[in-house]
Amino acid sequence: MNQFQYVRPSKAQAAIEAVAKDANATFIAGGTNLVDLMKRGIATPQKLVDINRLPLTKIERENNGLRIGALALNSAVADDKQVREKQPLLALALNAGASAQLRNMATVGGNMLQRTRCAYFYDLTMPCNKREPGTGCGALEGINRMHAIFGFSDKCIAVHPSDMSVALVALDATVLVTGPKGERRIPFADFHRLPGDTPEKDTNLERGELITAVDVPDGPFTKHVHYQKVRERASYAFALLSVAAALDIENNTIKAARLAMGGVAHKPWRLTAAEQSLVGKPATEETFRQAAAVAMQGAKAFKHNAYKLKLAPNTIIQALKTAAAA
Repeated sequence: MNQFQYVRPSKAQAAIEAVAKDANATFIAGGTNLVDLMKRGIATPQKLVDINRLPLTKIERENNGLRIGALALNSAVADDKQVREKQPLLALALNAGASAQLRNMATVGGNMLQRTRCAYFYDLTMPCNKREPGTGCGALEGINRMHAIFGFSDKCIAVHPSDMSVALVALDATVLVTGPKGERRIPFADFHRLPGDTPEKDTNLERGELITAVDVPDGPFTKHVHYQKVRERASYAFALLSVAAALDIENNTIKAARLAMGGVAHKPWRLTAAEQSLVGKPATEETFRQAAAVAMQGAKAFKHNAYKLKLAPNTIIQALKTAAAA
Protein backbone atom coordinates (compact mmCIF):
# COMPACT_ATOMS: atom_id res chain seq x y z
CA MET A 1 0.00 0.00 0.00
CA ASN A 2 1.00 3.63 -0.37
CA GLN A 3 2.24 5.07 2.89
CA PHE A 4 0.63 8.27 4.15
CA GLN A 5 0.68 10.62 7.11
CA TYR A 6 -2.34 10.81 9.40
CA VAL A 7 -3.22 13.88 11.47
CA ARG A 8 -6.28 14.57 13.60
CA PRO A 9 -6.65 18.29 14.40
CA SER A 10 -9.26 19.50 16.88
CA LYS A 11 -9.66 22.95 15.31
CA ALA A 12 -11.20 23.67 11.91
CA GLN A 13 -8.53 26.24 11.06
CA ALA A 14 -5.75 23.73 11.68
CA ALA A 15 -7.46 21.20 9.41
CA ILE A 16 -7.96 23.79 6.68
CA GLU A 17 -4.33 24.91 6.84
CA ALA A 18 -3.09 21.32 6.70
CA VAL A 19 -4.91 20.71 3.41
CA ALA A 20 -4.46 24.17 1.91
CA LYS A 21 -0.67 24.06 2.31
CA ASP A 22 -0.19 20.50 1.01
CA ALA A 23 -1.36 19.55 -2.47
CA ASN A 24 -1.13 15.87 -1.49
CA ALA A 25 -3.33 16.18 1.60
CA THR A 26 -7.06 15.51 1.82
CA PHE A 27 -9.80 15.54 4.44
CA ILE A 28 -11.25 12.27 5.71
CA ALA A 29 -14.37 11.73 7.83
CA GLY A 30 -16.32 8.49 7.48
CA GLY A 31 -14.04 7.32 4.67
CA THR A 32 -16.73 5.14 3.07
CA ASN A 33 -15.68 6.26 -0.43
CA LEU A 34 -12.15 7.59 0.04
CA VAL A 35 -10.79 4.39 1.59
CA ASP A 36 -12.13 2.37 -1.35
CA LEU A 37 -10.45 4.77 -3.77
CA MET A 38 -7.17 4.43 -1.89
CA LYS A 39 -7.36 0.64 -1.90
CA ARG A 40 -7.81 0.66 -5.67
CA GLY A 41 -5.01 3.16 -6.27
CA ILE A 42 -7.36 5.80 -7.68
CA ALA A 43 -6.71 8.24 -4.84
CA THR A 44 -3.17 8.38 -3.47
CA PRO A 45 -3.07 11.11 -0.79
CA GLN A 46 0.18 11.42 1.12
CA LYS A 47 -1.57 12.96 4.11
CA LEU A 48 -5.02 12.31 5.60
CA VAL A 49 -6.50 15.05 7.74
CA ASP A 50 -9.13 13.43 9.98
CA ILE A 51 -11.83 15.99 10.80
CA ASN A 52 -13.95 13.83 13.13
CA ARG A 53 -12.90 15.84 16.19
CA LEU A 54 -14.45 19.02 14.79
CA PRO A 55 -17.83 20.06 16.29
CA LEU A 56 -19.83 19.66 13.10
CA THR A 57 -22.43 17.02 13.98
CA LYS A 58 -25.38 19.14 15.15
CA ILE A 59 -28.81 19.25 13.53
CA GLU A 60 -30.56 22.42 14.69
CA ARG A 61 -32.99 25.18 13.80
CA GLU A 62 -31.33 28.14 12.13
CA ASN A 63 -32.82 31.09 10.17
CA ASN A 64 -36.22 29.54 9.33
CA GLY A 65 -34.76 26.20 8.41
CA LEU A 66 -32.54 23.36 9.48
CA ARG A 67 -28.77 23.55 9.71
CA ILE A 68 -27.18 20.13 9.37
CA GLY A 69 -23.54 19.78 10.34
CA ALA A 70 -21.19 18.35 7.75
CA LEU A 71 -20.17 15.52 10.10
CA ALA A 72 -23.74 14.49 10.93
CA LEU A 73 -24.10 10.83 10.00
CA ASN A 74 -26.51 9.92 7.22
CA SER A 75 -28.38 7.60 9.59
CA ALA A 76 -28.66 10.30 12.27
CA VAL A 77 -30.05 12.83 9.80
CA ALA A 78 -32.58 10.36 8.36
CA ASP A 79 -33.80 9.46 11.87
CA ASP A 80 -33.85 12.99 13.28
CA LYS A 81 -37.32 14.12 14.35
CA GLN A 82 -36.89 17.63 12.96
CA VAL A 83 -35.77 16.29 9.59
CA ARG A 84 -38.64 13.81 9.39
CA GLU A 85 -41.17 16.51 10.26
CA LYS A 86 -39.76 19.48 8.33
CA GLN A 87 -37.86 17.81 5.47
CA PRO A 88 -39.28 14.29 4.97
CA LEU A 89 -38.02 14.18 1.38
CA LEU A 90 -34.46 14.36 2.67
CA ALA A 91 -35.09 11.51 5.10
CA LEU A 92 -36.54 9.35 2.32
CA ALA A 93 -33.57 9.98 0.03
CA LEU A 94 -31.05 9.19 2.77
CA ASN A 95 -32.74 5.92 3.65
CA ALA A 96 -32.69 4.93 -0.03
CA GLY A 97 -28.90 5.19 -0.15
CA ALA A 98 -26.30 2.48 0.43
CA SER A 99 -26.85 0.11 3.38
CA ALA A 100 -27.57 0.64 7.07
CA GLN A 101 -23.94 -0.08 7.91
CA LEU A 102 -22.65 2.54 5.48
CA ARG A 103 -25.25 5.11 6.56
CA ASN A 104 -23.95 4.66 10.11
CA MET A 105 -20.48 5.76 8.95
CA ALA A 106 -21.09 8.15 6.06
CA THR A 107 -21.33 11.88 6.76
CA VAL A 108 -23.38 14.57 5.06
CA GLY A 109 -20.27 16.32 3.73
CA GLY A 110 -18.74 13.09 2.51
CA ASN A 111 -21.97 12.06 0.80
CA MET A 112 -21.87 15.25 -1.25
CA LEU A 113 -18.23 14.69 -2.20
CA GLN A 114 -18.37 11.03 -3.22
CA ARG A 115 -16.93 10.22 -6.62
CA THR A 116 -18.72 8.64 -9.55
CA ARG A 117 -19.14 4.87 -9.67
CA CYS A 118 -18.42 4.73 -13.41
CA ALA A 119 -16.63 1.43 -14.07
CA TYR A 120 -14.08 3.16 -16.31
CA PHE A 121 -13.15 5.54 -13.48
CA TYR A 122 -12.48 2.55 -11.22
CA ASP A 123 -10.54 0.51 -13.79
CA LEU A 124 -6.93 1.71 -13.89
CA THR A 125 -6.35 -0.10 -17.19
CA MET A 126 -8.99 1.98 -18.99
CA PRO A 127 -8.90 5.62 -20.18
CA CYS A 128 -10.75 8.09 -17.96
CA ASN A 129 -10.51 11.87 -18.13
CA LYS A 130 -11.91 12.18 -14.62
CA ARG A 131 -9.22 9.98 -13.11
CA GLU A 132 -6.41 10.98 -15.49
CA PRO A 133 -7.17 14.10 -17.58
CA GLY A 134 -6.33 13.81 -21.24
CA THR A 135 -6.56 10.04 -21.53
CA GLY A 136 -10.06 9.96 -23.02
CA CYS A 137 -13.46 8.66 -21.90
CA GLY A 138 -13.77 4.90 -22.15
CA ALA A 139 -17.53 5.04 -21.54
CA LEU A 140 -18.28 7.06 -24.68
CA GLU A 141 -17.86 4.03 -26.93
CA GLY A 142 -17.94 1.44 -24.16
CA ILE A 143 -20.55 -0.04 -21.85
CA ASN A 144 -22.50 3.06 -20.90
CA ARG A 145 -25.85 1.79 -19.58
CA MET A 146 -25.39 3.58 -16.22
CA HIS A 147 -24.37 6.88 -17.76
CA ALA A 148 -25.71 10.39 -18.35
CA ILE A 149 -28.50 11.59 -20.61
CA PHE A 150 -28.17 15.27 -19.59
CA GLY A 151 -25.33 17.73 -19.18
CA PHE A 152 -22.48 15.50 -20.42
CA SER A 153 -19.55 16.47 -22.64
CA ASP A 154 -17.24 14.63 -25.03
CA LYS A 155 -14.79 14.41 -22.13
CA CYS A 156 -17.06 12.60 -19.64
CA ILE A 157 -20.51 11.01 -19.44
CA ALA A 158 -20.35 9.80 -15.83
CA VAL A 159 -23.16 10.46 -13.34
CA HIS A 160 -23.14 11.61 -9.72
CA PRO A 161 -24.09 8.75 -7.37
CA SER A 162 -25.59 10.55 -4.34
CA ASP A 163 -29.25 10.09 -3.37
CA MET A 164 -29.10 12.69 -0.60
CA SER A 165 -27.86 15.35 -3.01
CA VAL A 166 -30.87 14.88 -5.29
CA ALA A 167 -33.19 15.78 -2.42
CA LEU A 168 -31.01 18.70 -1.29
CA VAL A 169 -30.92 20.32 -4.74
CA ALA A 170 -34.71 19.98 -4.97
CA LEU A 171 -35.12 21.61 -1.54
CA ASP A 172 -32.99 24.67 -2.40
CA ALA A 173 -30.34 23.86 0.18
CA THR A 174 -27.21 25.96 0.69
CA VAL A 175 -23.72 24.64 1.46
CA LEU A 176 -21.64 26.45 4.08
CA VAL A 177 -17.88 26.23 3.61
CA THR A 178 -14.83 27.66 5.34
CA GLY A 179 -11.41 27.97 3.74
CA PRO A 180 -8.19 29.97 3.58
CA LYS A 181 -10.15 32.97 2.25
CA GLY A 182 -12.85 32.77 4.92
CA GLU A 183 -16.45 31.61 4.89
CA ARG A 184 -18.87 31.48 1.98
CA ARG A 185 -22.28 30.08 1.07
CA ILE A 186 -22.84 28.07 -2.11
CA PRO A 187 -26.35 27.36 -3.42
CA PHE A 188 -26.61 23.59 -3.68
CA ALA A 189 -27.47 23.84 -7.38
CA ASP A 190 -24.06 25.47 -7.93
CA PHE A 191 -22.03 23.19 -5.67
CA HIS A 192 -21.49 20.35 -8.15
CA ARG A 193 -20.17 20.91 -11.68
CA LEU A 194 -20.95 19.63 -15.13
CA PRO A 195 -17.93 17.92 -16.76
CA GLY A 196 -17.20 20.37 -19.58
CA ASP A 197 -13.48 20.23 -20.36
CA THR A 198 -12.50 19.53 -16.73
CA PRO A 199 -14.36 16.40 -15.59
CA GLU A 200 -11.74 15.80 -12.89
CA LYS A 201 -13.38 18.67 -10.96
CA ASP A 202 -16.58 17.42 -9.34
CA THR A 203 -17.41 20.53 -7.29
CA ASN A 204 -16.75 24.25 -7.08
CA LEU A 205 -14.85 23.94 -3.80
CA GLU A 206 -11.48 25.67 -3.76
CA ARG A 207 -8.29 24.12 -2.40
CA GLY A 208 -8.46 23.78 1.39
CA GLU A 209 -12.15 24.62 1.69
CA LEU A 210 -14.03 22.55 4.25
CA ILE A 211 -17.78 21.93 4.21
CA THR A 212 -19.10 22.88 7.65
CA ALA A 213 -22.88 22.59 7.26
CA VAL A 214 -25.87 22.48 4.94
CA ASP A 215 -28.82 24.84 5.40
CA VAL A 216 -32.22 23.54 4.28
CA PRO A 217 -34.93 26.22 4.30
CA ASP A 218 -38.43 25.55 5.60
CA GLY A 219 -41.06 25.08 2.95
CA PRO A 220 -44.55 23.72 2.38
CA PHE A 221 -43.23 20.27 1.39
CA THR A 222 -43.94 18.31 4.56
CA LYS A 223 -46.64 15.94 3.31
CA HIS A 224 -46.77 15.29 -0.43
CA VAL A 225 -43.25 14.03 -1.01
CA HIS A 226 -41.62 10.93 -2.48
CA TYR A 227 -38.18 9.68 -3.46
CA GLN A 228 -38.40 7.11 -6.25
CA LYS A 229 -35.23 5.10 -6.83
CA VAL A 230 -34.89 2.59 -9.65
CA ARG A 231 -31.98 0.16 -9.20
CA GLU A 232 -30.93 -3.30 -10.16
CA ARG A 233 -31.47 -4.79 -6.70
CA ALA A 234 -33.56 -3.79 -3.70
CA SER A 235 -30.75 -2.40 -1.55
CA TYR A 236 -27.06 -1.47 -1.50
CA ALA A 237 -27.17 -0.39 -5.15
CA PHE A 238 -26.70 2.93 -6.90
CA ALA A 239 -29.58 4.38 -8.88
CA LEU A 240 -30.05 3.66 -12.53
CA LEU A 241 -32.32 6.66 -12.16
CA SER A 242 -34.04 8.42 -9.26
CA VAL A 243 -36.57 11.21 -8.77
CA ALA A 244 -37.13 13.49 -5.78
CA ALA A 245 -40.65 14.92 -5.91
CA ALA A 246 -42.34 17.38 -3.55
CA LEU A 247 -45.74 19.01 -4.03
CA ASP A 248 -47.78 21.62 -2.19
CA ILE A 249 -51.40 20.79 -2.99
CA GLU A 250 -54.55 22.66 -2.00
CA ASN A 251 -58.00 21.55 -3.19
CA ASN A 252 -56.30 19.24 -5.71
CA THR A 253 -54.44 22.18 -7.25
CA ILE A 254 -50.64 22.28 -7.20
CA LYS A 255 -49.46 25.51 -5.55
CA ALA A 256 -45.73 24.70 -5.68
CA ALA A 257 -43.51 21.85 -6.82
CA ARG A 258 -39.94 20.64 -6.51
CA LEU A 259 -38.40 18.03 -8.81
CA ALA A 260 -34.90 16.67 -9.31
CA MET A 261 -33.35 13.56 -10.83
CA GLY A 262 -30.35 11.43 -9.98
CA GLY A 263 -28.45 8.97 -12.16
CA VAL A 264 -28.87 11.14 -15.26
CA ALA A 265 -26.09 13.75 -15.11
CA HIS A 266 -22.67 14.66 -13.71
CA LYS A 267 -24.52 16.53 -10.94
CA PRO A 268 -27.94 16.24 -9.27
CA TRP A 269 -30.30 17.39 -12.03
CA ARG A 270 -32.92 19.99 -11.01
CA LEU A 271 -36.04 20.05 -13.20
CA THR A 272 -36.99 23.71 -12.85
CA ALA A 273 -39.02 23.97 -16.06
CA ALA A 274 -41.02 20.88 -15.15
CA GLU A 275 -41.69 22.35 -11.69
CA GLN A 276 -43.05 25.54 -13.25
CA SER A 277 -45.26 23.56 -15.61
CA LEU A 278 -46.99 21.92 -12.63
CA VAL A 279 -47.95 25.10 -10.76
CA GLY A 280 -51.64 25.95 -10.96
CA LYS A 281 -52.54 22.63 -12.55
CA PRO A 282 -54.67 19.85 -11.05
CA ALA A 283 -52.78 16.99 -9.40
CA THR A 284 -53.67 14.46 -12.07
CA GLU A 285 -51.76 11.88 -14.06
CA GLU A 286 -52.19 13.93 -17.22
CA THR A 287 -50.57 16.93 -15.53
CA PHE A 288 -47.71 14.73 -14.41
CA ARG A 289 -47.26 13.33 -17.93
CA GLN A 290 -46.99 16.85 -19.32
CA ALA A 291 -44.41 17.76 -16.70
CA ALA A 292 -42.40 14.63 -17.49
CA ALA A 293 -42.35 15.59 -21.17
CA VAL A 294 -41.02 19.04 -20.24
CA ALA A 295 -38.38 17.44 -18.01
CA MET A 296 -37.05 15.29 -20.84
CA GLN A 297 -36.35 18.14 -23.24
CA GLY A 298 -32.70 17.99 -24.29
CA ALA A 299 -32.14 14.42 -23.13
CA LYS A 300 -29.80 12.31 -25.29
CA ALA A 301 -28.85 8.68 -24.88
CA PHE A 302 -25.85 6.59 -25.83
CA LYS A 303 -25.68 3.05 -27.20
CA HIS A 304 -26.48 1.20 -23.99
CA ASN A 305 -28.61 3.66 -21.99
CA ALA A 306 -31.43 4.48 -24.39
CA TYR A 307 -33.78 2.76 -21.92
CA LYS A 308 -33.40 5.85 -19.69
CA LEU A 309 -35.30 7.94 -22.24
CA LYS A 310 -38.39 5.90 -21.38
CA LEU A 311 -37.55 5.04 -17.78
CA ALA A 312 -36.96 8.68 -16.77
CA PRO A 313 -40.40 10.12 -17.67
CA ASN A 314 -42.14 7.04 -16.29
CA THR A 315 -40.25 7.42 -13.01
CA ILE A 316 -41.12 11.13 -12.82
CA ILE A 317 -44.81 10.31 -13.31
CA GLN A 318 -44.72 7.57 -10.68
CA ALA A 319 -42.89 9.77 -8.18
CA LEU A 320 -45.41 12.58 -8.64
CA LYS A 321 -48.38 10.21 -8.34
CA THR A 322 -47.00 8.73 -5.14
CA ALA A 323 -46.21 12.15 -3.69
CA ALA A 324 -49.69 13.45 -4.51
CA ALA A 325 -51.29 10.47 -2.79
CA ALA A 326 -49.11 10.71 0.32
